[in-house]
Amino acid sequence: MAAEFDIDWDDVARVIDAALAEDTGADKGGPGADITSALVIPADLVFQGAMQARHAMVVAGIPVAESVFRRVVPQARFTACVADGDRIGPGTVLARIEGPARGLLTAERTALNLLQLLSGIATQTAAYVDRIAGTGCTLLDTRKTIPGLRRLSKYATRCGGATNHRMGLYDGVLIKDNHIAVCGGVGAAVARAKQGGVPVEVECDTLDQVVEAVAAGADIVLLDNMPPETLRRAVALVAGRCRTEASGGVTLDTIRAIAETGVDYVSVGRLTQSAPAVDIGLDWT
Repeated sequence: MAAEFDIDWDDVARVIDAALAEDTGADKGGPGADITSALVIPADLVFQGAMQARHAMVVAGIPVAESVFRRVVPQARFTACVADGDRIGPGTVLARIEGPARGLLTAERTALNLLQLLSGIATQTAAYVDRIAGTGCTLLDTRKTIPGLRRLSKYATRCGGATNHRMGLYDGVLIKDNHIAVCGGVGAAVARAKQGGVPVEVECDTLDQVVEAVAAGADIVLLDNMPPETLRRAVALVAGRCRTEASGGVTLDTIRAIAETGVDYVSVGRLTQSAPAVDIGLDWT
């Protein structure tokens, strides 16, 4: 099994509570209910089921799914058969679940929604990581995430082999084009940002901006939407004085050539912005 990954359990609890409230109507002010299970399923019926992968994937969110089931049925038996970060094939059983049928069926969709989303992100991330293997370049995620699911989405990219970029606006300086325009130039923006005492990254659209950012003391230059030949020139201009990150329109077809230009990082919004959910079933056994 793969190594364990740090997870923000306070954030997990917040997401689960919101998702279950949304599904049961508890967010409308009532007690919340699954009227189908209450009407159709005998109260004393025990459910035994297995979550199974319908195609190859990288797993992310097993402990999250377990938490969903236990939130509704605290006494549920949940036996994980794989770990987050594992690469598995079709037909693999991810977990076995046993407990009161009504509660487990109430939790089923929320658990699967989160597990399928997070595993989809991890699976897509791993595909990008594989494409740049051996280049020495590190894959980064971005802030292009579903609102409210930022931390879990970035957890999933770690499971897929990426490194997290800043989590949000509060934990890293990234000077973008509008900051530069309002501030009056790259040099002025960097000078102001350096007063914060944290690493400063600057988005550069041109080689002239790269030169100005490095001269102003930027710690990282983000080379935005530059073709490989321009990236190589930018890396040569930087000459190791700061780190370099390529970003903008990166795809599976283009990332290898970008990584081979010598940049330190490549950031990809698609990891979290448009990763397709994987297909996982929960079947009665």
